[in-house]
Amino acid sequence: MINVSVTKALLADLVVAGYGLFCPGGELTKEQRALCASLQVPVDQLFERAAFTGSVGSTLNTFALHNGQLVNIIFVGVAKDASSPDEWLEGLRRSVGALARAAEQLKVTDLAIDLPVFPDHGVSPFDGAKEVIATFYMATYHFQQFITDKKRKLPEDYTLVLKTHASYDEELEQGVEWGKRIGHAVCQARQWCDLPAANLTPTELADTAAAIAHAHENLTCTIYNRSEIEKMGMGGVIGVSQGSTQEPRFVVLEYIPENETKDLVALVGKGVTFDSGGLSIKPADRMDEMKDDMAGAAAVIATMQAIAHLKPNVRVVGCTPLVENLPSGSAMKPGDILVHYNGITSEVKNTDAEGRLILADALAYVSATYNPTVIIDAATLTGACAYALGPYFAGLMTQNRELEQRLIAAGRHSGDRLWALPFFDDYKPAIKSDVADVCNIGSSAYRAGAVTAGFFLSHFVPEKMPWAHLDIAGTSFNVPDRSYYRPGATGFGVRLFIELLMNWQTFAS
Repeated sequence: MINVSVTKALLADLVVAGYGLFCPGGELTKEQRALCASLQVPVDQLFERAAFTGSVGSTLNTFALHNGQLVNIIFVGVAKDASSPDEWLEGLRRSVGALARAAEQLKVTDLAIDLPVFPDHGVSPFDGAKEVIATFYMATYHFQQFITDKKRKLPEDYTLVLKTHASYDEELEQGVEWGKRIGHAVCQARQWCDLPAANLTPTELADTAAAIAHAHENLTCTIYNRSEIEKMGMGGVIGVSQGSTQEPRFVVLEYIPENETKDLVALVGKGVTFDSGGLSIKPADRMDEMKDDMAGAAAVIATMQAIAHLKPNVRVVGCTPLVENLPSGSAMKPGDILVHYNGITSEVKNTDAEGRLILADALAYVSATYNPTVIIDAATLTGACAYALGPYFAGLMTQNRELEQRLIAAGRHSGDRLWALPFFDDYKPAIKSDVADVCNIGSSAYRAGAVTAGFFLSHFVPEKMPWAHLDIAGTSFNVPDRSYYRPGATGFGVRLFIELLMNWQTFAS
């Protein structure tokens, strides 16, 4: 729980256990200097001795007595300027993460944060406050529910007082509220991904989605069980799940805005709650991380929960096929041919290329059932994308330039960044099968495994329908050198989707 308030009171008048003072390029404001002087902190000498220059994400801690009580002063470096407001915001996130880490180490959970002057950097007070709060939520998330040693437990409850210097209280207050919703949604998605597969089965995640919808009047949830999925003709979902004793589920969440709107955005998330690779079994090394193979589904469900509160003016449907992919006597076999929701057949040459098989059914279903304005799917789909782009950018594949531009802009602003991969028809023959319509792995002659996986999916979306595929394999788990992440899940995609939907404008195509 993080409690947040906004104040214009002087820093010296606040009764807190610690102060977080942003220092652009190591420079202090008059009020920050006055606070240090009143607490007898020789700040210039301190900076010089510690060689503190105020670079992005750097921190320096000192102690002082305030009204007879020991307090911490945490100086935090932040950029003086940047090439763009989006770049400055990313620097702010890293600085907020560093502040949260320092406060955590010092066991300071009652903190006054002296905010930068956001308009000086081309950033609105709303966006600035939103990012400070959302990032503080992200930085203080820790998956610790199975840790029994209390000494190893990290703080979960914080009280933050945001000190503002200008008359934009309403913008700040709104930014704080949005930041809470976004931060909570990101951390919720991370928590689902971090749960062991034994503690979050397809059925349990589906039930969680239903409970979320039940709590909001503007959300509905429909859950299809195994027999219903089979009757619907979803051969991919049935094929992938048949090796597990855990039944599959197909979840459809719908958000209805208060005002009538013509656009409908469909979000589709891959939900493999555990992926052993099936009979094409993965190596044992790092297989434990395959509990995260439902990161796309987690992002979609968490997004739907957040927008139920934030209320964008666009209809949204979120679809998540949920399965386990395990080897057994009943498991799907290499050489099997599946019939998907839209009648297209796929040859299974590798059972570890399972995500595209369940996404195929979901994409075909949402296309036919809703005829959406736009479809966006998110999936931890290929190691090829993770190796191509590393942990900081997800791969974006689309042939619709307007959708591409919108998504890249939303990624830059939200912090969930995307990089467009070449998605041209030259690669399309790579997934041709000699015995079925398509093959679930691309020909080695074409290499480009992330792109050929995208072209497999393209067969399950109408040709003229605006659609984008996001391969989030590299960004969803264990992202290094980011102060607002820890080892484990990142919740990638939640911030991106919320940014896109909350600023939605009528789609031209």
